[in-house]
Amino acid sequence: MSRILIVEDESHIAQGLRFNLEAEGHTVEISGNGEDALKRLLRQGEKFDLVVLDVMLPGKDGFSVASELRQHHNFIPVLMLTARGRPEDVLKGFESGADDYLPKPFNLDILIARISGLLRRKSWLQTVQESRPPQADEFRFAAKVVDFQKLQLRNGENVFQLTLMESDLLRYLIRNSGRPVTRKEILEQVWGLKEDTDTRAIDNFIVRLRRYIESEPSRPQHLLTVRGLGYQFVAEPQKH
Repeated sequence: MSRILIVEDESHIAQGLRFNLEAEGHTVEISGNGEDALKRLLRQGEKFDLVVLDVMLPGKDGFSVASELRQHHNFIPVLMLTARGRPEDVLKGFESGADDYLPKPFNLDILIARISGLLRRKSWLQTVQESRPPQADEFRFAAKVVDFQKLQLRNGENVFQLTLMESDLLRYLIRNSGRPVTRKEILEQVWGLKEDTDTRAIDNFIVRLRRYIESEPSRPQHLLTVRGLGYQFVAEPQKH
């Protein structure tokens, strides 16, 4: 099974997670603070398949840990645990590089399902990279290139690294190009979530993708908002 690092300073929470994840067959290690987690992941180069990262940590918080991992081109899947459910805090988590978030207190079954989903996507990505030839999974539009194998979006000279969740969302929007996609559809079809999830998190993903894709993110041409419904991807917008 997979090797998971839990970064959590509250021992009873960390040990409870460890017990339940080990019961699922995973190998689990615990770090009590962000500095120790970064030391293990970056400087010591320990190999993990996923990080469960609490936001409220002593010293370096979870946002800083995720951001530093991405700055060092470490794109291990990160599930962020936060007591902060406000949209601006969720956005900050995604901006720092988290792949998913779960507000505290959380349902254990949902947490395990989220972890399983991230691990499946990681496994799928590795399989694709190993089995497909270069350029086998690219999408080109308006002088931009999305490389789903490398999880990269190239826009001119700029290269943006995508998280697994950003990549999954963009792929789904591209596949359904030209028609509006609802937030509920995204939750169910992209991430397999049927529980009561705050759909504003999807809006935050769109904000990030627009920064990568759009010349003017505040006036999008490719990732359009369909008021009261959701979003629509347009590869080649009509010129007026």
